[in-house]
Amino acid sequence: MIYLKLFWEFLKIGAFTFGGGYAMLPLMRQAVLENAWSSENKIVDLIAVSESTPGPLAVNMSTYIGAETAGIGGALAATFGVVLPSFLIILLISGSYRKFRTSRIVRGAMEGLRPAVVALVAAALLSVAGSAFDVGDLLSHGNLTGIVAVLIAAFLSYKKKHPILIIAVSAIVGLIL
Repeated sequence: MIYLKLFWEFLKIGAFTFGGGYAMLPLMRQAVLENAWSSENKIVDLIAVSESTPGPLAVNMSTYIGAETAGIGGALAATFGVVLPSFLIILLISGSYRKFRTSRIVRGAMEGLRPAVVALVAAALLSVAGSAFDVGDLLSHGNLTGIVAVLIAAFLSYKKKHPILIIAVSAIVGLIL
């Protein structure tokens, strides 16, 4: 039964989210907390691990959550659930997209989705930031370390530096501070 529940929850997440893994984070967080599959702090750790391992964020997150909840079967159910909608949609529209991509309706729909994706990514950022930093004690040593690492990473990202360099520099800053 837990496998079906994992599959169904992640199927809904995969089916109703546009914009990739970051846009899925708020829905994943909600599903995980509502079903008591993990804690808020553990979700932040799962995001960090999912970002650090190869592969798409949503697939990694669903795999980790499923594995932690119900072992290998849970990992397979959650991963299959989150991937299936995208797979089916791409399969269905890939042949006809070339024909309709110049359509005003299709272009308008794609442009209309952009702000929603930005809002979902921003919601994920705020949710993770709220869990990662204790706002009540913002200038504590641990928070200050995280804030400095985030600022340096944002600056390096803005300067179009390689992601491996950004990760390495952030780790070094964390060790030093």
